[in-house]
Amino acid sequence: MFADAVRLMLFPALMAFAASSDLLTMTISNRVSLILVAGFFALALGSGINVADVLSHMGAACVVLVVAFGFFTRGWIGGGDAKLAAATALWLGFDHLLPYLFYASLFGGALTLVLLQFRMAPLPNALARQEWVQRLHRKDSGVPYGIALAAAALAVYPQTQWMTAVGM
Repeated sequence: MFADAVRLMLFPALMAFAASSDLLTMTISNRVSLILVAGFFALALGSGINVADVLSHMGAACVVLVVAFGFFTRGWIGGGDAKLAAATALWLGFDHLLPYLFYASLFGGALTLVLLQFRMAPLPNALARQEWVQRLHRKDSGVPYGIALAAAALAVYPQTQWMTAVGM
């Protein structure tokens, strides 16, 4: 029952929280990534996943963390985005990593294009009083890429072992 609650609610809820947090504040709390990591290990332990599979998932997370940290050092993504991507890769493993990265690229590109268009248009008065909307509208502001990362994760998650395994 605990494993079902974790696999059905924790990952999707934290993805939604990360996306909304990034949209509203342009930050993703370290707690989100830490809870994802803890949840993965709790679920892996409770589900009886073998050590080789756990190590493989950890390898996927490490690869993503190294690459995402490189992106962070170049200023292409935020630190929260890098940690969220790595924690997500831990849940998805190598089996679903390429589809996740593909979707994240597509969603991130679309989000960027939408934001560029939004920033070129005048801000409506009804939205101008919202601090988070003002921040998104500024031309020097970044892209809340956590939205794309979370959307990609939610697009891939139903195909993972966590959602397709019988008897889990």
